[in-house]
Amino acid sequence: MSTPSEQSIDQLKDQLQSFMDQHIYPNELRYHQELTGLDNRFSTVPLMEELKTLAKAAGLWNLWMPRDHGGLSNEDYCPLAEIMGRVLWSPEVFNCNAPDTGNMEVFLKYATQAQQDQWLAPLLAGEIRSSYCMTEPDVASSDATNVRTSIQRDGDEYVINGKKWFITNALYERTKILIVMGKSDPDNPNRHLQQSQILVPKATPGVRLVRPLTTLGYDDAPLGHAEVHFDNVRVPAENMLLGEGRGFEIAQGRLGPGRIHHCMRLIGSAQRALELACRRATQRETFGRKLADHQSVLEDIATSFSEIEQARLLTLKTARAIDEVGAKDARDLIAAAKITVPLMAQTVIDRCMQIHGAGGLTQDYPMAEAFNYARWCRQADGPDQVHMMALGKQLIKRYV
Repeated sequence: MSTPSEQSIDQLKDQLQSFMDQHIYPNELRYHQELTGLDNRFSTVPLMEELKTLAKAAGLWNLWMPRDHGGLSNEDYCPLAEIMGRVLWSPEVFNCNAPDTGNMEVFLKYATQAQQDQWLAPLLAGEIRSSYCMTEPDVASSDATNVRTSIQRDGDEYVINGKKWFITNALYERTKILIVMGKSDPDNPNRHLQQSQILVPKATPGVRLVRPLTTLGYDDAPLGHAEVHFDNVRVPAENMLLGEGRGFEIAQGRLGPGRIHHCMRLIGSAQRALELACRRATQRETFGRKLADHQSVLEDIATSFSEIEQARLLTLKTARAIDEVGAKDARDLIAAAKITVPLMAQTVIDRCMQIHGAGGLTQDYPMAEAFNYARWCRQADGPDQVHMMALGKQLIKRYV
């Protein structure tokens, strides 16, 4: 499949926008009602399965697929991810939700044919979900070389012991496979060759889902973020990904595009919040004037528009750089986008919540949940400070 033309990308955008207008926005309330009515908040929302069937029939499926595997370029995917980011649960409708897109890329890039047949095929079909287990509660996981989970060879098996947390999707009933990062060679003098990544079916004895975690009070059901313990978990040796000592290599290959996917979606969240604020400003009056007639409101709207545009252009430039030179050589722009976009979204959404008064803090509008998403994205896939440190070092090295 060749790279789509500009015209076909525009058509795809129009088709996706039409789908959102017809099937996503009108069903936002129903989605939350069905989620609230589940006996288990981490089970499947019936509406989701209905919408996935419609998305498949419309050809709006696996839009994240990389260009070298017959899909879109990162730059072409940007506006599509932005559209999906306007409703936080909608990416799963199109099989484009994190962490599954990143995990599917891992399978595409690094898995054996047998591993792809067993796990990638049902992931691409949307039949199962997956988790990526890197972050740990007992160490500063912003330095991935700190991970303590052990992956030790024992005959024809590996034995895994350790604790992970903030593991998105782990609680979801449809999640069947975990990609686990741990240390297989802790004494290796090269700290970046100590780690490996291995496939662990969630149903394996010794895998314990300890508790759901919340972020600013949100449990992000039905996907959730879990604390997961591995107690003498045994898996076959063939579950190793790529080979012992290559875990850091896999992590770097996975996280680069994934960080930009988050940025794309966050721009959609911020853009929708701004549009809602503009409408609100024309509908409410204070002190005898429309909100839209108050200078402070106009300034907030103008500033927010400018900041979204700047972030969108940076994200598009970053996506183009990944397409042209690869994630490794685009790491300065990836870091800049990861620093800039979540903070921008958090700031813009906060302003828009303020324009909505007390209502902006409630579930009646999408902004409070979107604010939570932006805030935890400032920790997920590396905190702001780590990206700032890395980018600063890269720039100094370049110019000195």
